[in-house]
Amino acid sequence: MLLAIIMDQADQSKAIFNGAREKFLKPYNPAENEGEIYKLWEESGFFSPDKCIEAGLTTPESPSFSIVLPPPNVTGTLHMGHAAMLAIEDTVVRYHRMKGDRTLWIPGTDSAALATQSKVEELLYKKENKTRHDVGREVLLERINEFTTESHGTITGQIRRMGSSVDWSREAYTLDETRYRAVMTAFKRMYDAGLIFKGARIVNWDPKLQTTVSDDEIEWKEEQTSFYYLKYGPFTIATARPETKFGDKYVVMHPEDERYKEYAHGQKLNVEWINGPITATIIKDASIDREFGTGVMTITPWHDLTDFDIAERHGLDKEQIIDFKGILLPIAGEFAGTHIKKARPAIIEKLKAKGLLIKEEPYTHNVATNSRGGGVIEPQIKEQWFVDVNKTFTMPHSEIAGITSGEETTLKDIMRTVVESKQIEIIPDYFDKTYFHWIDNLRPWCISRQIWFGHRIPVWYRGSEVYCDVTPPQGDGWQQDPDTLDTWFSSGLWTFSTLGWPDETADLKNYHPTNLLETGYDILFFWVARMVLMSGFLRGQIPFKTVYLHGLVRDAKGRKMSKSLGNIIDPVDMAEKYGADATRLSLIIGAAPGTDIKLAEERIKGYKNFANKLWNIARFVLTSVEGIDHKTPVPFTETDAKLLGDYDALLTDVSADLEHYRLYLAGEKLYHYVWHTFADVIIEESKPIINGEDAGAKASRQHLLYAILIRSLKALHPFMPFVTETIWQLLPQKDSDLLMVAKWPQN
Repeated sequence: MLLAIIMDQADQSKAIFNGAREKFLKPYNPAENEGEIYKLWEESGFFSPDKCIEAGLTTPESPSFSIVLPPPNVTGTLHMGHAAMLAIEDTVVRYHRMKGDRTLWIPGTDSAALATQSKVEELLYKKENKTRHDVGREVLLERINEFTTESHGTITGQIRRMGSSVDWSREAYTLDETRYRAVMTAFKRMYDAGLIFKGARIVNWDPKLQTTVSDDEIEWKEEQTSFYYLKYGPFTIATARPETKFGDKYVVMHPEDERYKEYAHGQKLNVEWINGPITATIIKDASIDREFGTGVMTITPWHDLTDFDIAERHGLDKEQIIDFKGILLPIAGEFAGTHIKKARPAIIEKLKAKGLLIKEEPYTHNVATNSRGGGVIEPQIKEQWFVDVNKTFTMPHSEIAGITSGEETTLKDIMRTVVESKQIEIIPDYFDKTYFHWIDNLRPWCISRQIWFGHRIPVWYRGSEVYCDVTPPQGDGWQQDPDTLDTWFSSGLWTFSTLGWPDETADLKNYHPTNLLETGYDILFFWVARMVLMSGFLRGQIPFKTVYLHGLVRDAKGRKMSKSLGNIIDPVDMAEKYGADATRLSLIIGAAPGTDIKLAEERIKGYKNFANKLWNIARFVLTSVEGIDHKTPVPFTETDAKLLGDYDALLTDVSADLEHYRLYLAGEKLYHYVWHTFADVIIEESKPIINGEDAGAKASRQHLLYAILIRSLKALHPFMPFVTETIWQLLPQKDSDLLMVAKWPQN
């Protein structure tokens, strides 16, 4: 079978690369080769571990290496952060496949429910001047599905363009049938365990899109405004949001602040306020920053997270000041019915007239906005669905060291235990401290959204009856909860839902826990920790053994890439201009994990020169060894034996670097060896030897050059797969028809 496959591949490669000699006469042109090479790989079927086992390239008993692709938004396009992710992951995957591991890389896309719906709603309004409420839920969902189907081909095409060797036969989508069943099952099991509850807590509310927003979807924008110092009885308080202050009847100070030791916790004071006299209550709380302002603050528990926490600790009243559309409520008196933006200057004028405005200063601060539509976030207390990370439950099944089946634990304990005990290793490890800080301050996770696209919450109501299950209830009169689930709920299941869970599939048995989760450090909490939470409870397993956090890709000046700055570098454009190999190398070499990378087009162009250099090296070597039978060994000279031994020692270091995810070091070592040692030294020294009279030295050097070329192509293949595979197809003798599944160079 293997021979037949190789012969078939050989026929394909001969057809593709007819006229190999003429090909080397021209400079390497990525545009002419990369599309055909990817087609060759994909048609071979070797992206699938099943096909590799069938062909004898690995065995069912071989070590497994599995990884899931962090699913890009189905409606999105690749940016440089995605390209860095794909380059890193493909490098690791290709290395393990060449090692002979049963290597599985599962691709997929995310519905990105909020982002997708907001985009379609925007198009609907622009084209038809209609809102979602004008067309209704079913019609809007039809429009969204049409949009996502069309967009899917774009994003998967771009993933292919970067050379990603994912197993397309196992492609997943967070809203497909298998993942839908997984999400419903997960909700049901967590609901039954008491870990999912419905309650009123403070959330990020977007008055523009009329939905809650997750923390990761918040974009902080700098705003120039005013900071107001106001007289509140005997105290001076400061605020940038006077429109929230109508209900402020608690004044809070640190219990150890000597300036206010005369005031007692719970003490009542009568003060003149915006709409007349009120009774204020003194609250002593240790969370107050004594160094900020006057060390005294009034709180608005309904519209500020910090204030809400203080109110919860002390059992204080919470009163809504602003409605869900950003309009002031009757508590605001004469300002009721006014939008908060319009009301602010009028409120300040009234405070000034009453002698309550002490001073006003220019103020720069960050304002929370919804990155999916630009609406300014207004914290609100709203009844929503939450995952309770602090609730004690009985662990149904556990393969996690330190937590046994039947033991009482919490989701927070699971998340802490697996990293603390190094069952999950975070690279770089200095993110451990950040992770633990986040875990220690974890709040209930709001998982409901007031949008129509996404996994609808599997809860139905009929009068006082509540029904929760994977399938709808029987009988009349049931109404399903209108909310959908936070997209991070479904993506939190990604390592095992992509392997067929809730069914106990062969893939789940063979490839879970996965070996690696590679993603940006900016979603360590939003995604990585939630995957640990979900896998821990639902599978009793860690979801992955290692977390590799890559840094952000910035422009040459270290600025974030954005349309407004005009500094975006498009990875697909760069691949078309300089080749995918050059684009990939620019994102790996010099990019240590967790460290932001400064990227300029000139850097990518420089690695295009390296691809050209490798092409020229191959041309020289193949010209120099033409007609030689490389299968017949010849004795190496002492010098050549040492040169090959030195290179093999370097390759041992490179292998160790790849095993420990030091890709940036491995790539740099190979780059410098091939350019500065192989090309600049060995090849230059070889020219007089090959043209000399010593037949033994000539034969030795010819075999050395070919051996180093073969090793170099194999070692560089994970980093720059296209040019190495293109050259490989032109070699007269090799140990595998496809470089992609050739054996990794080992001593």
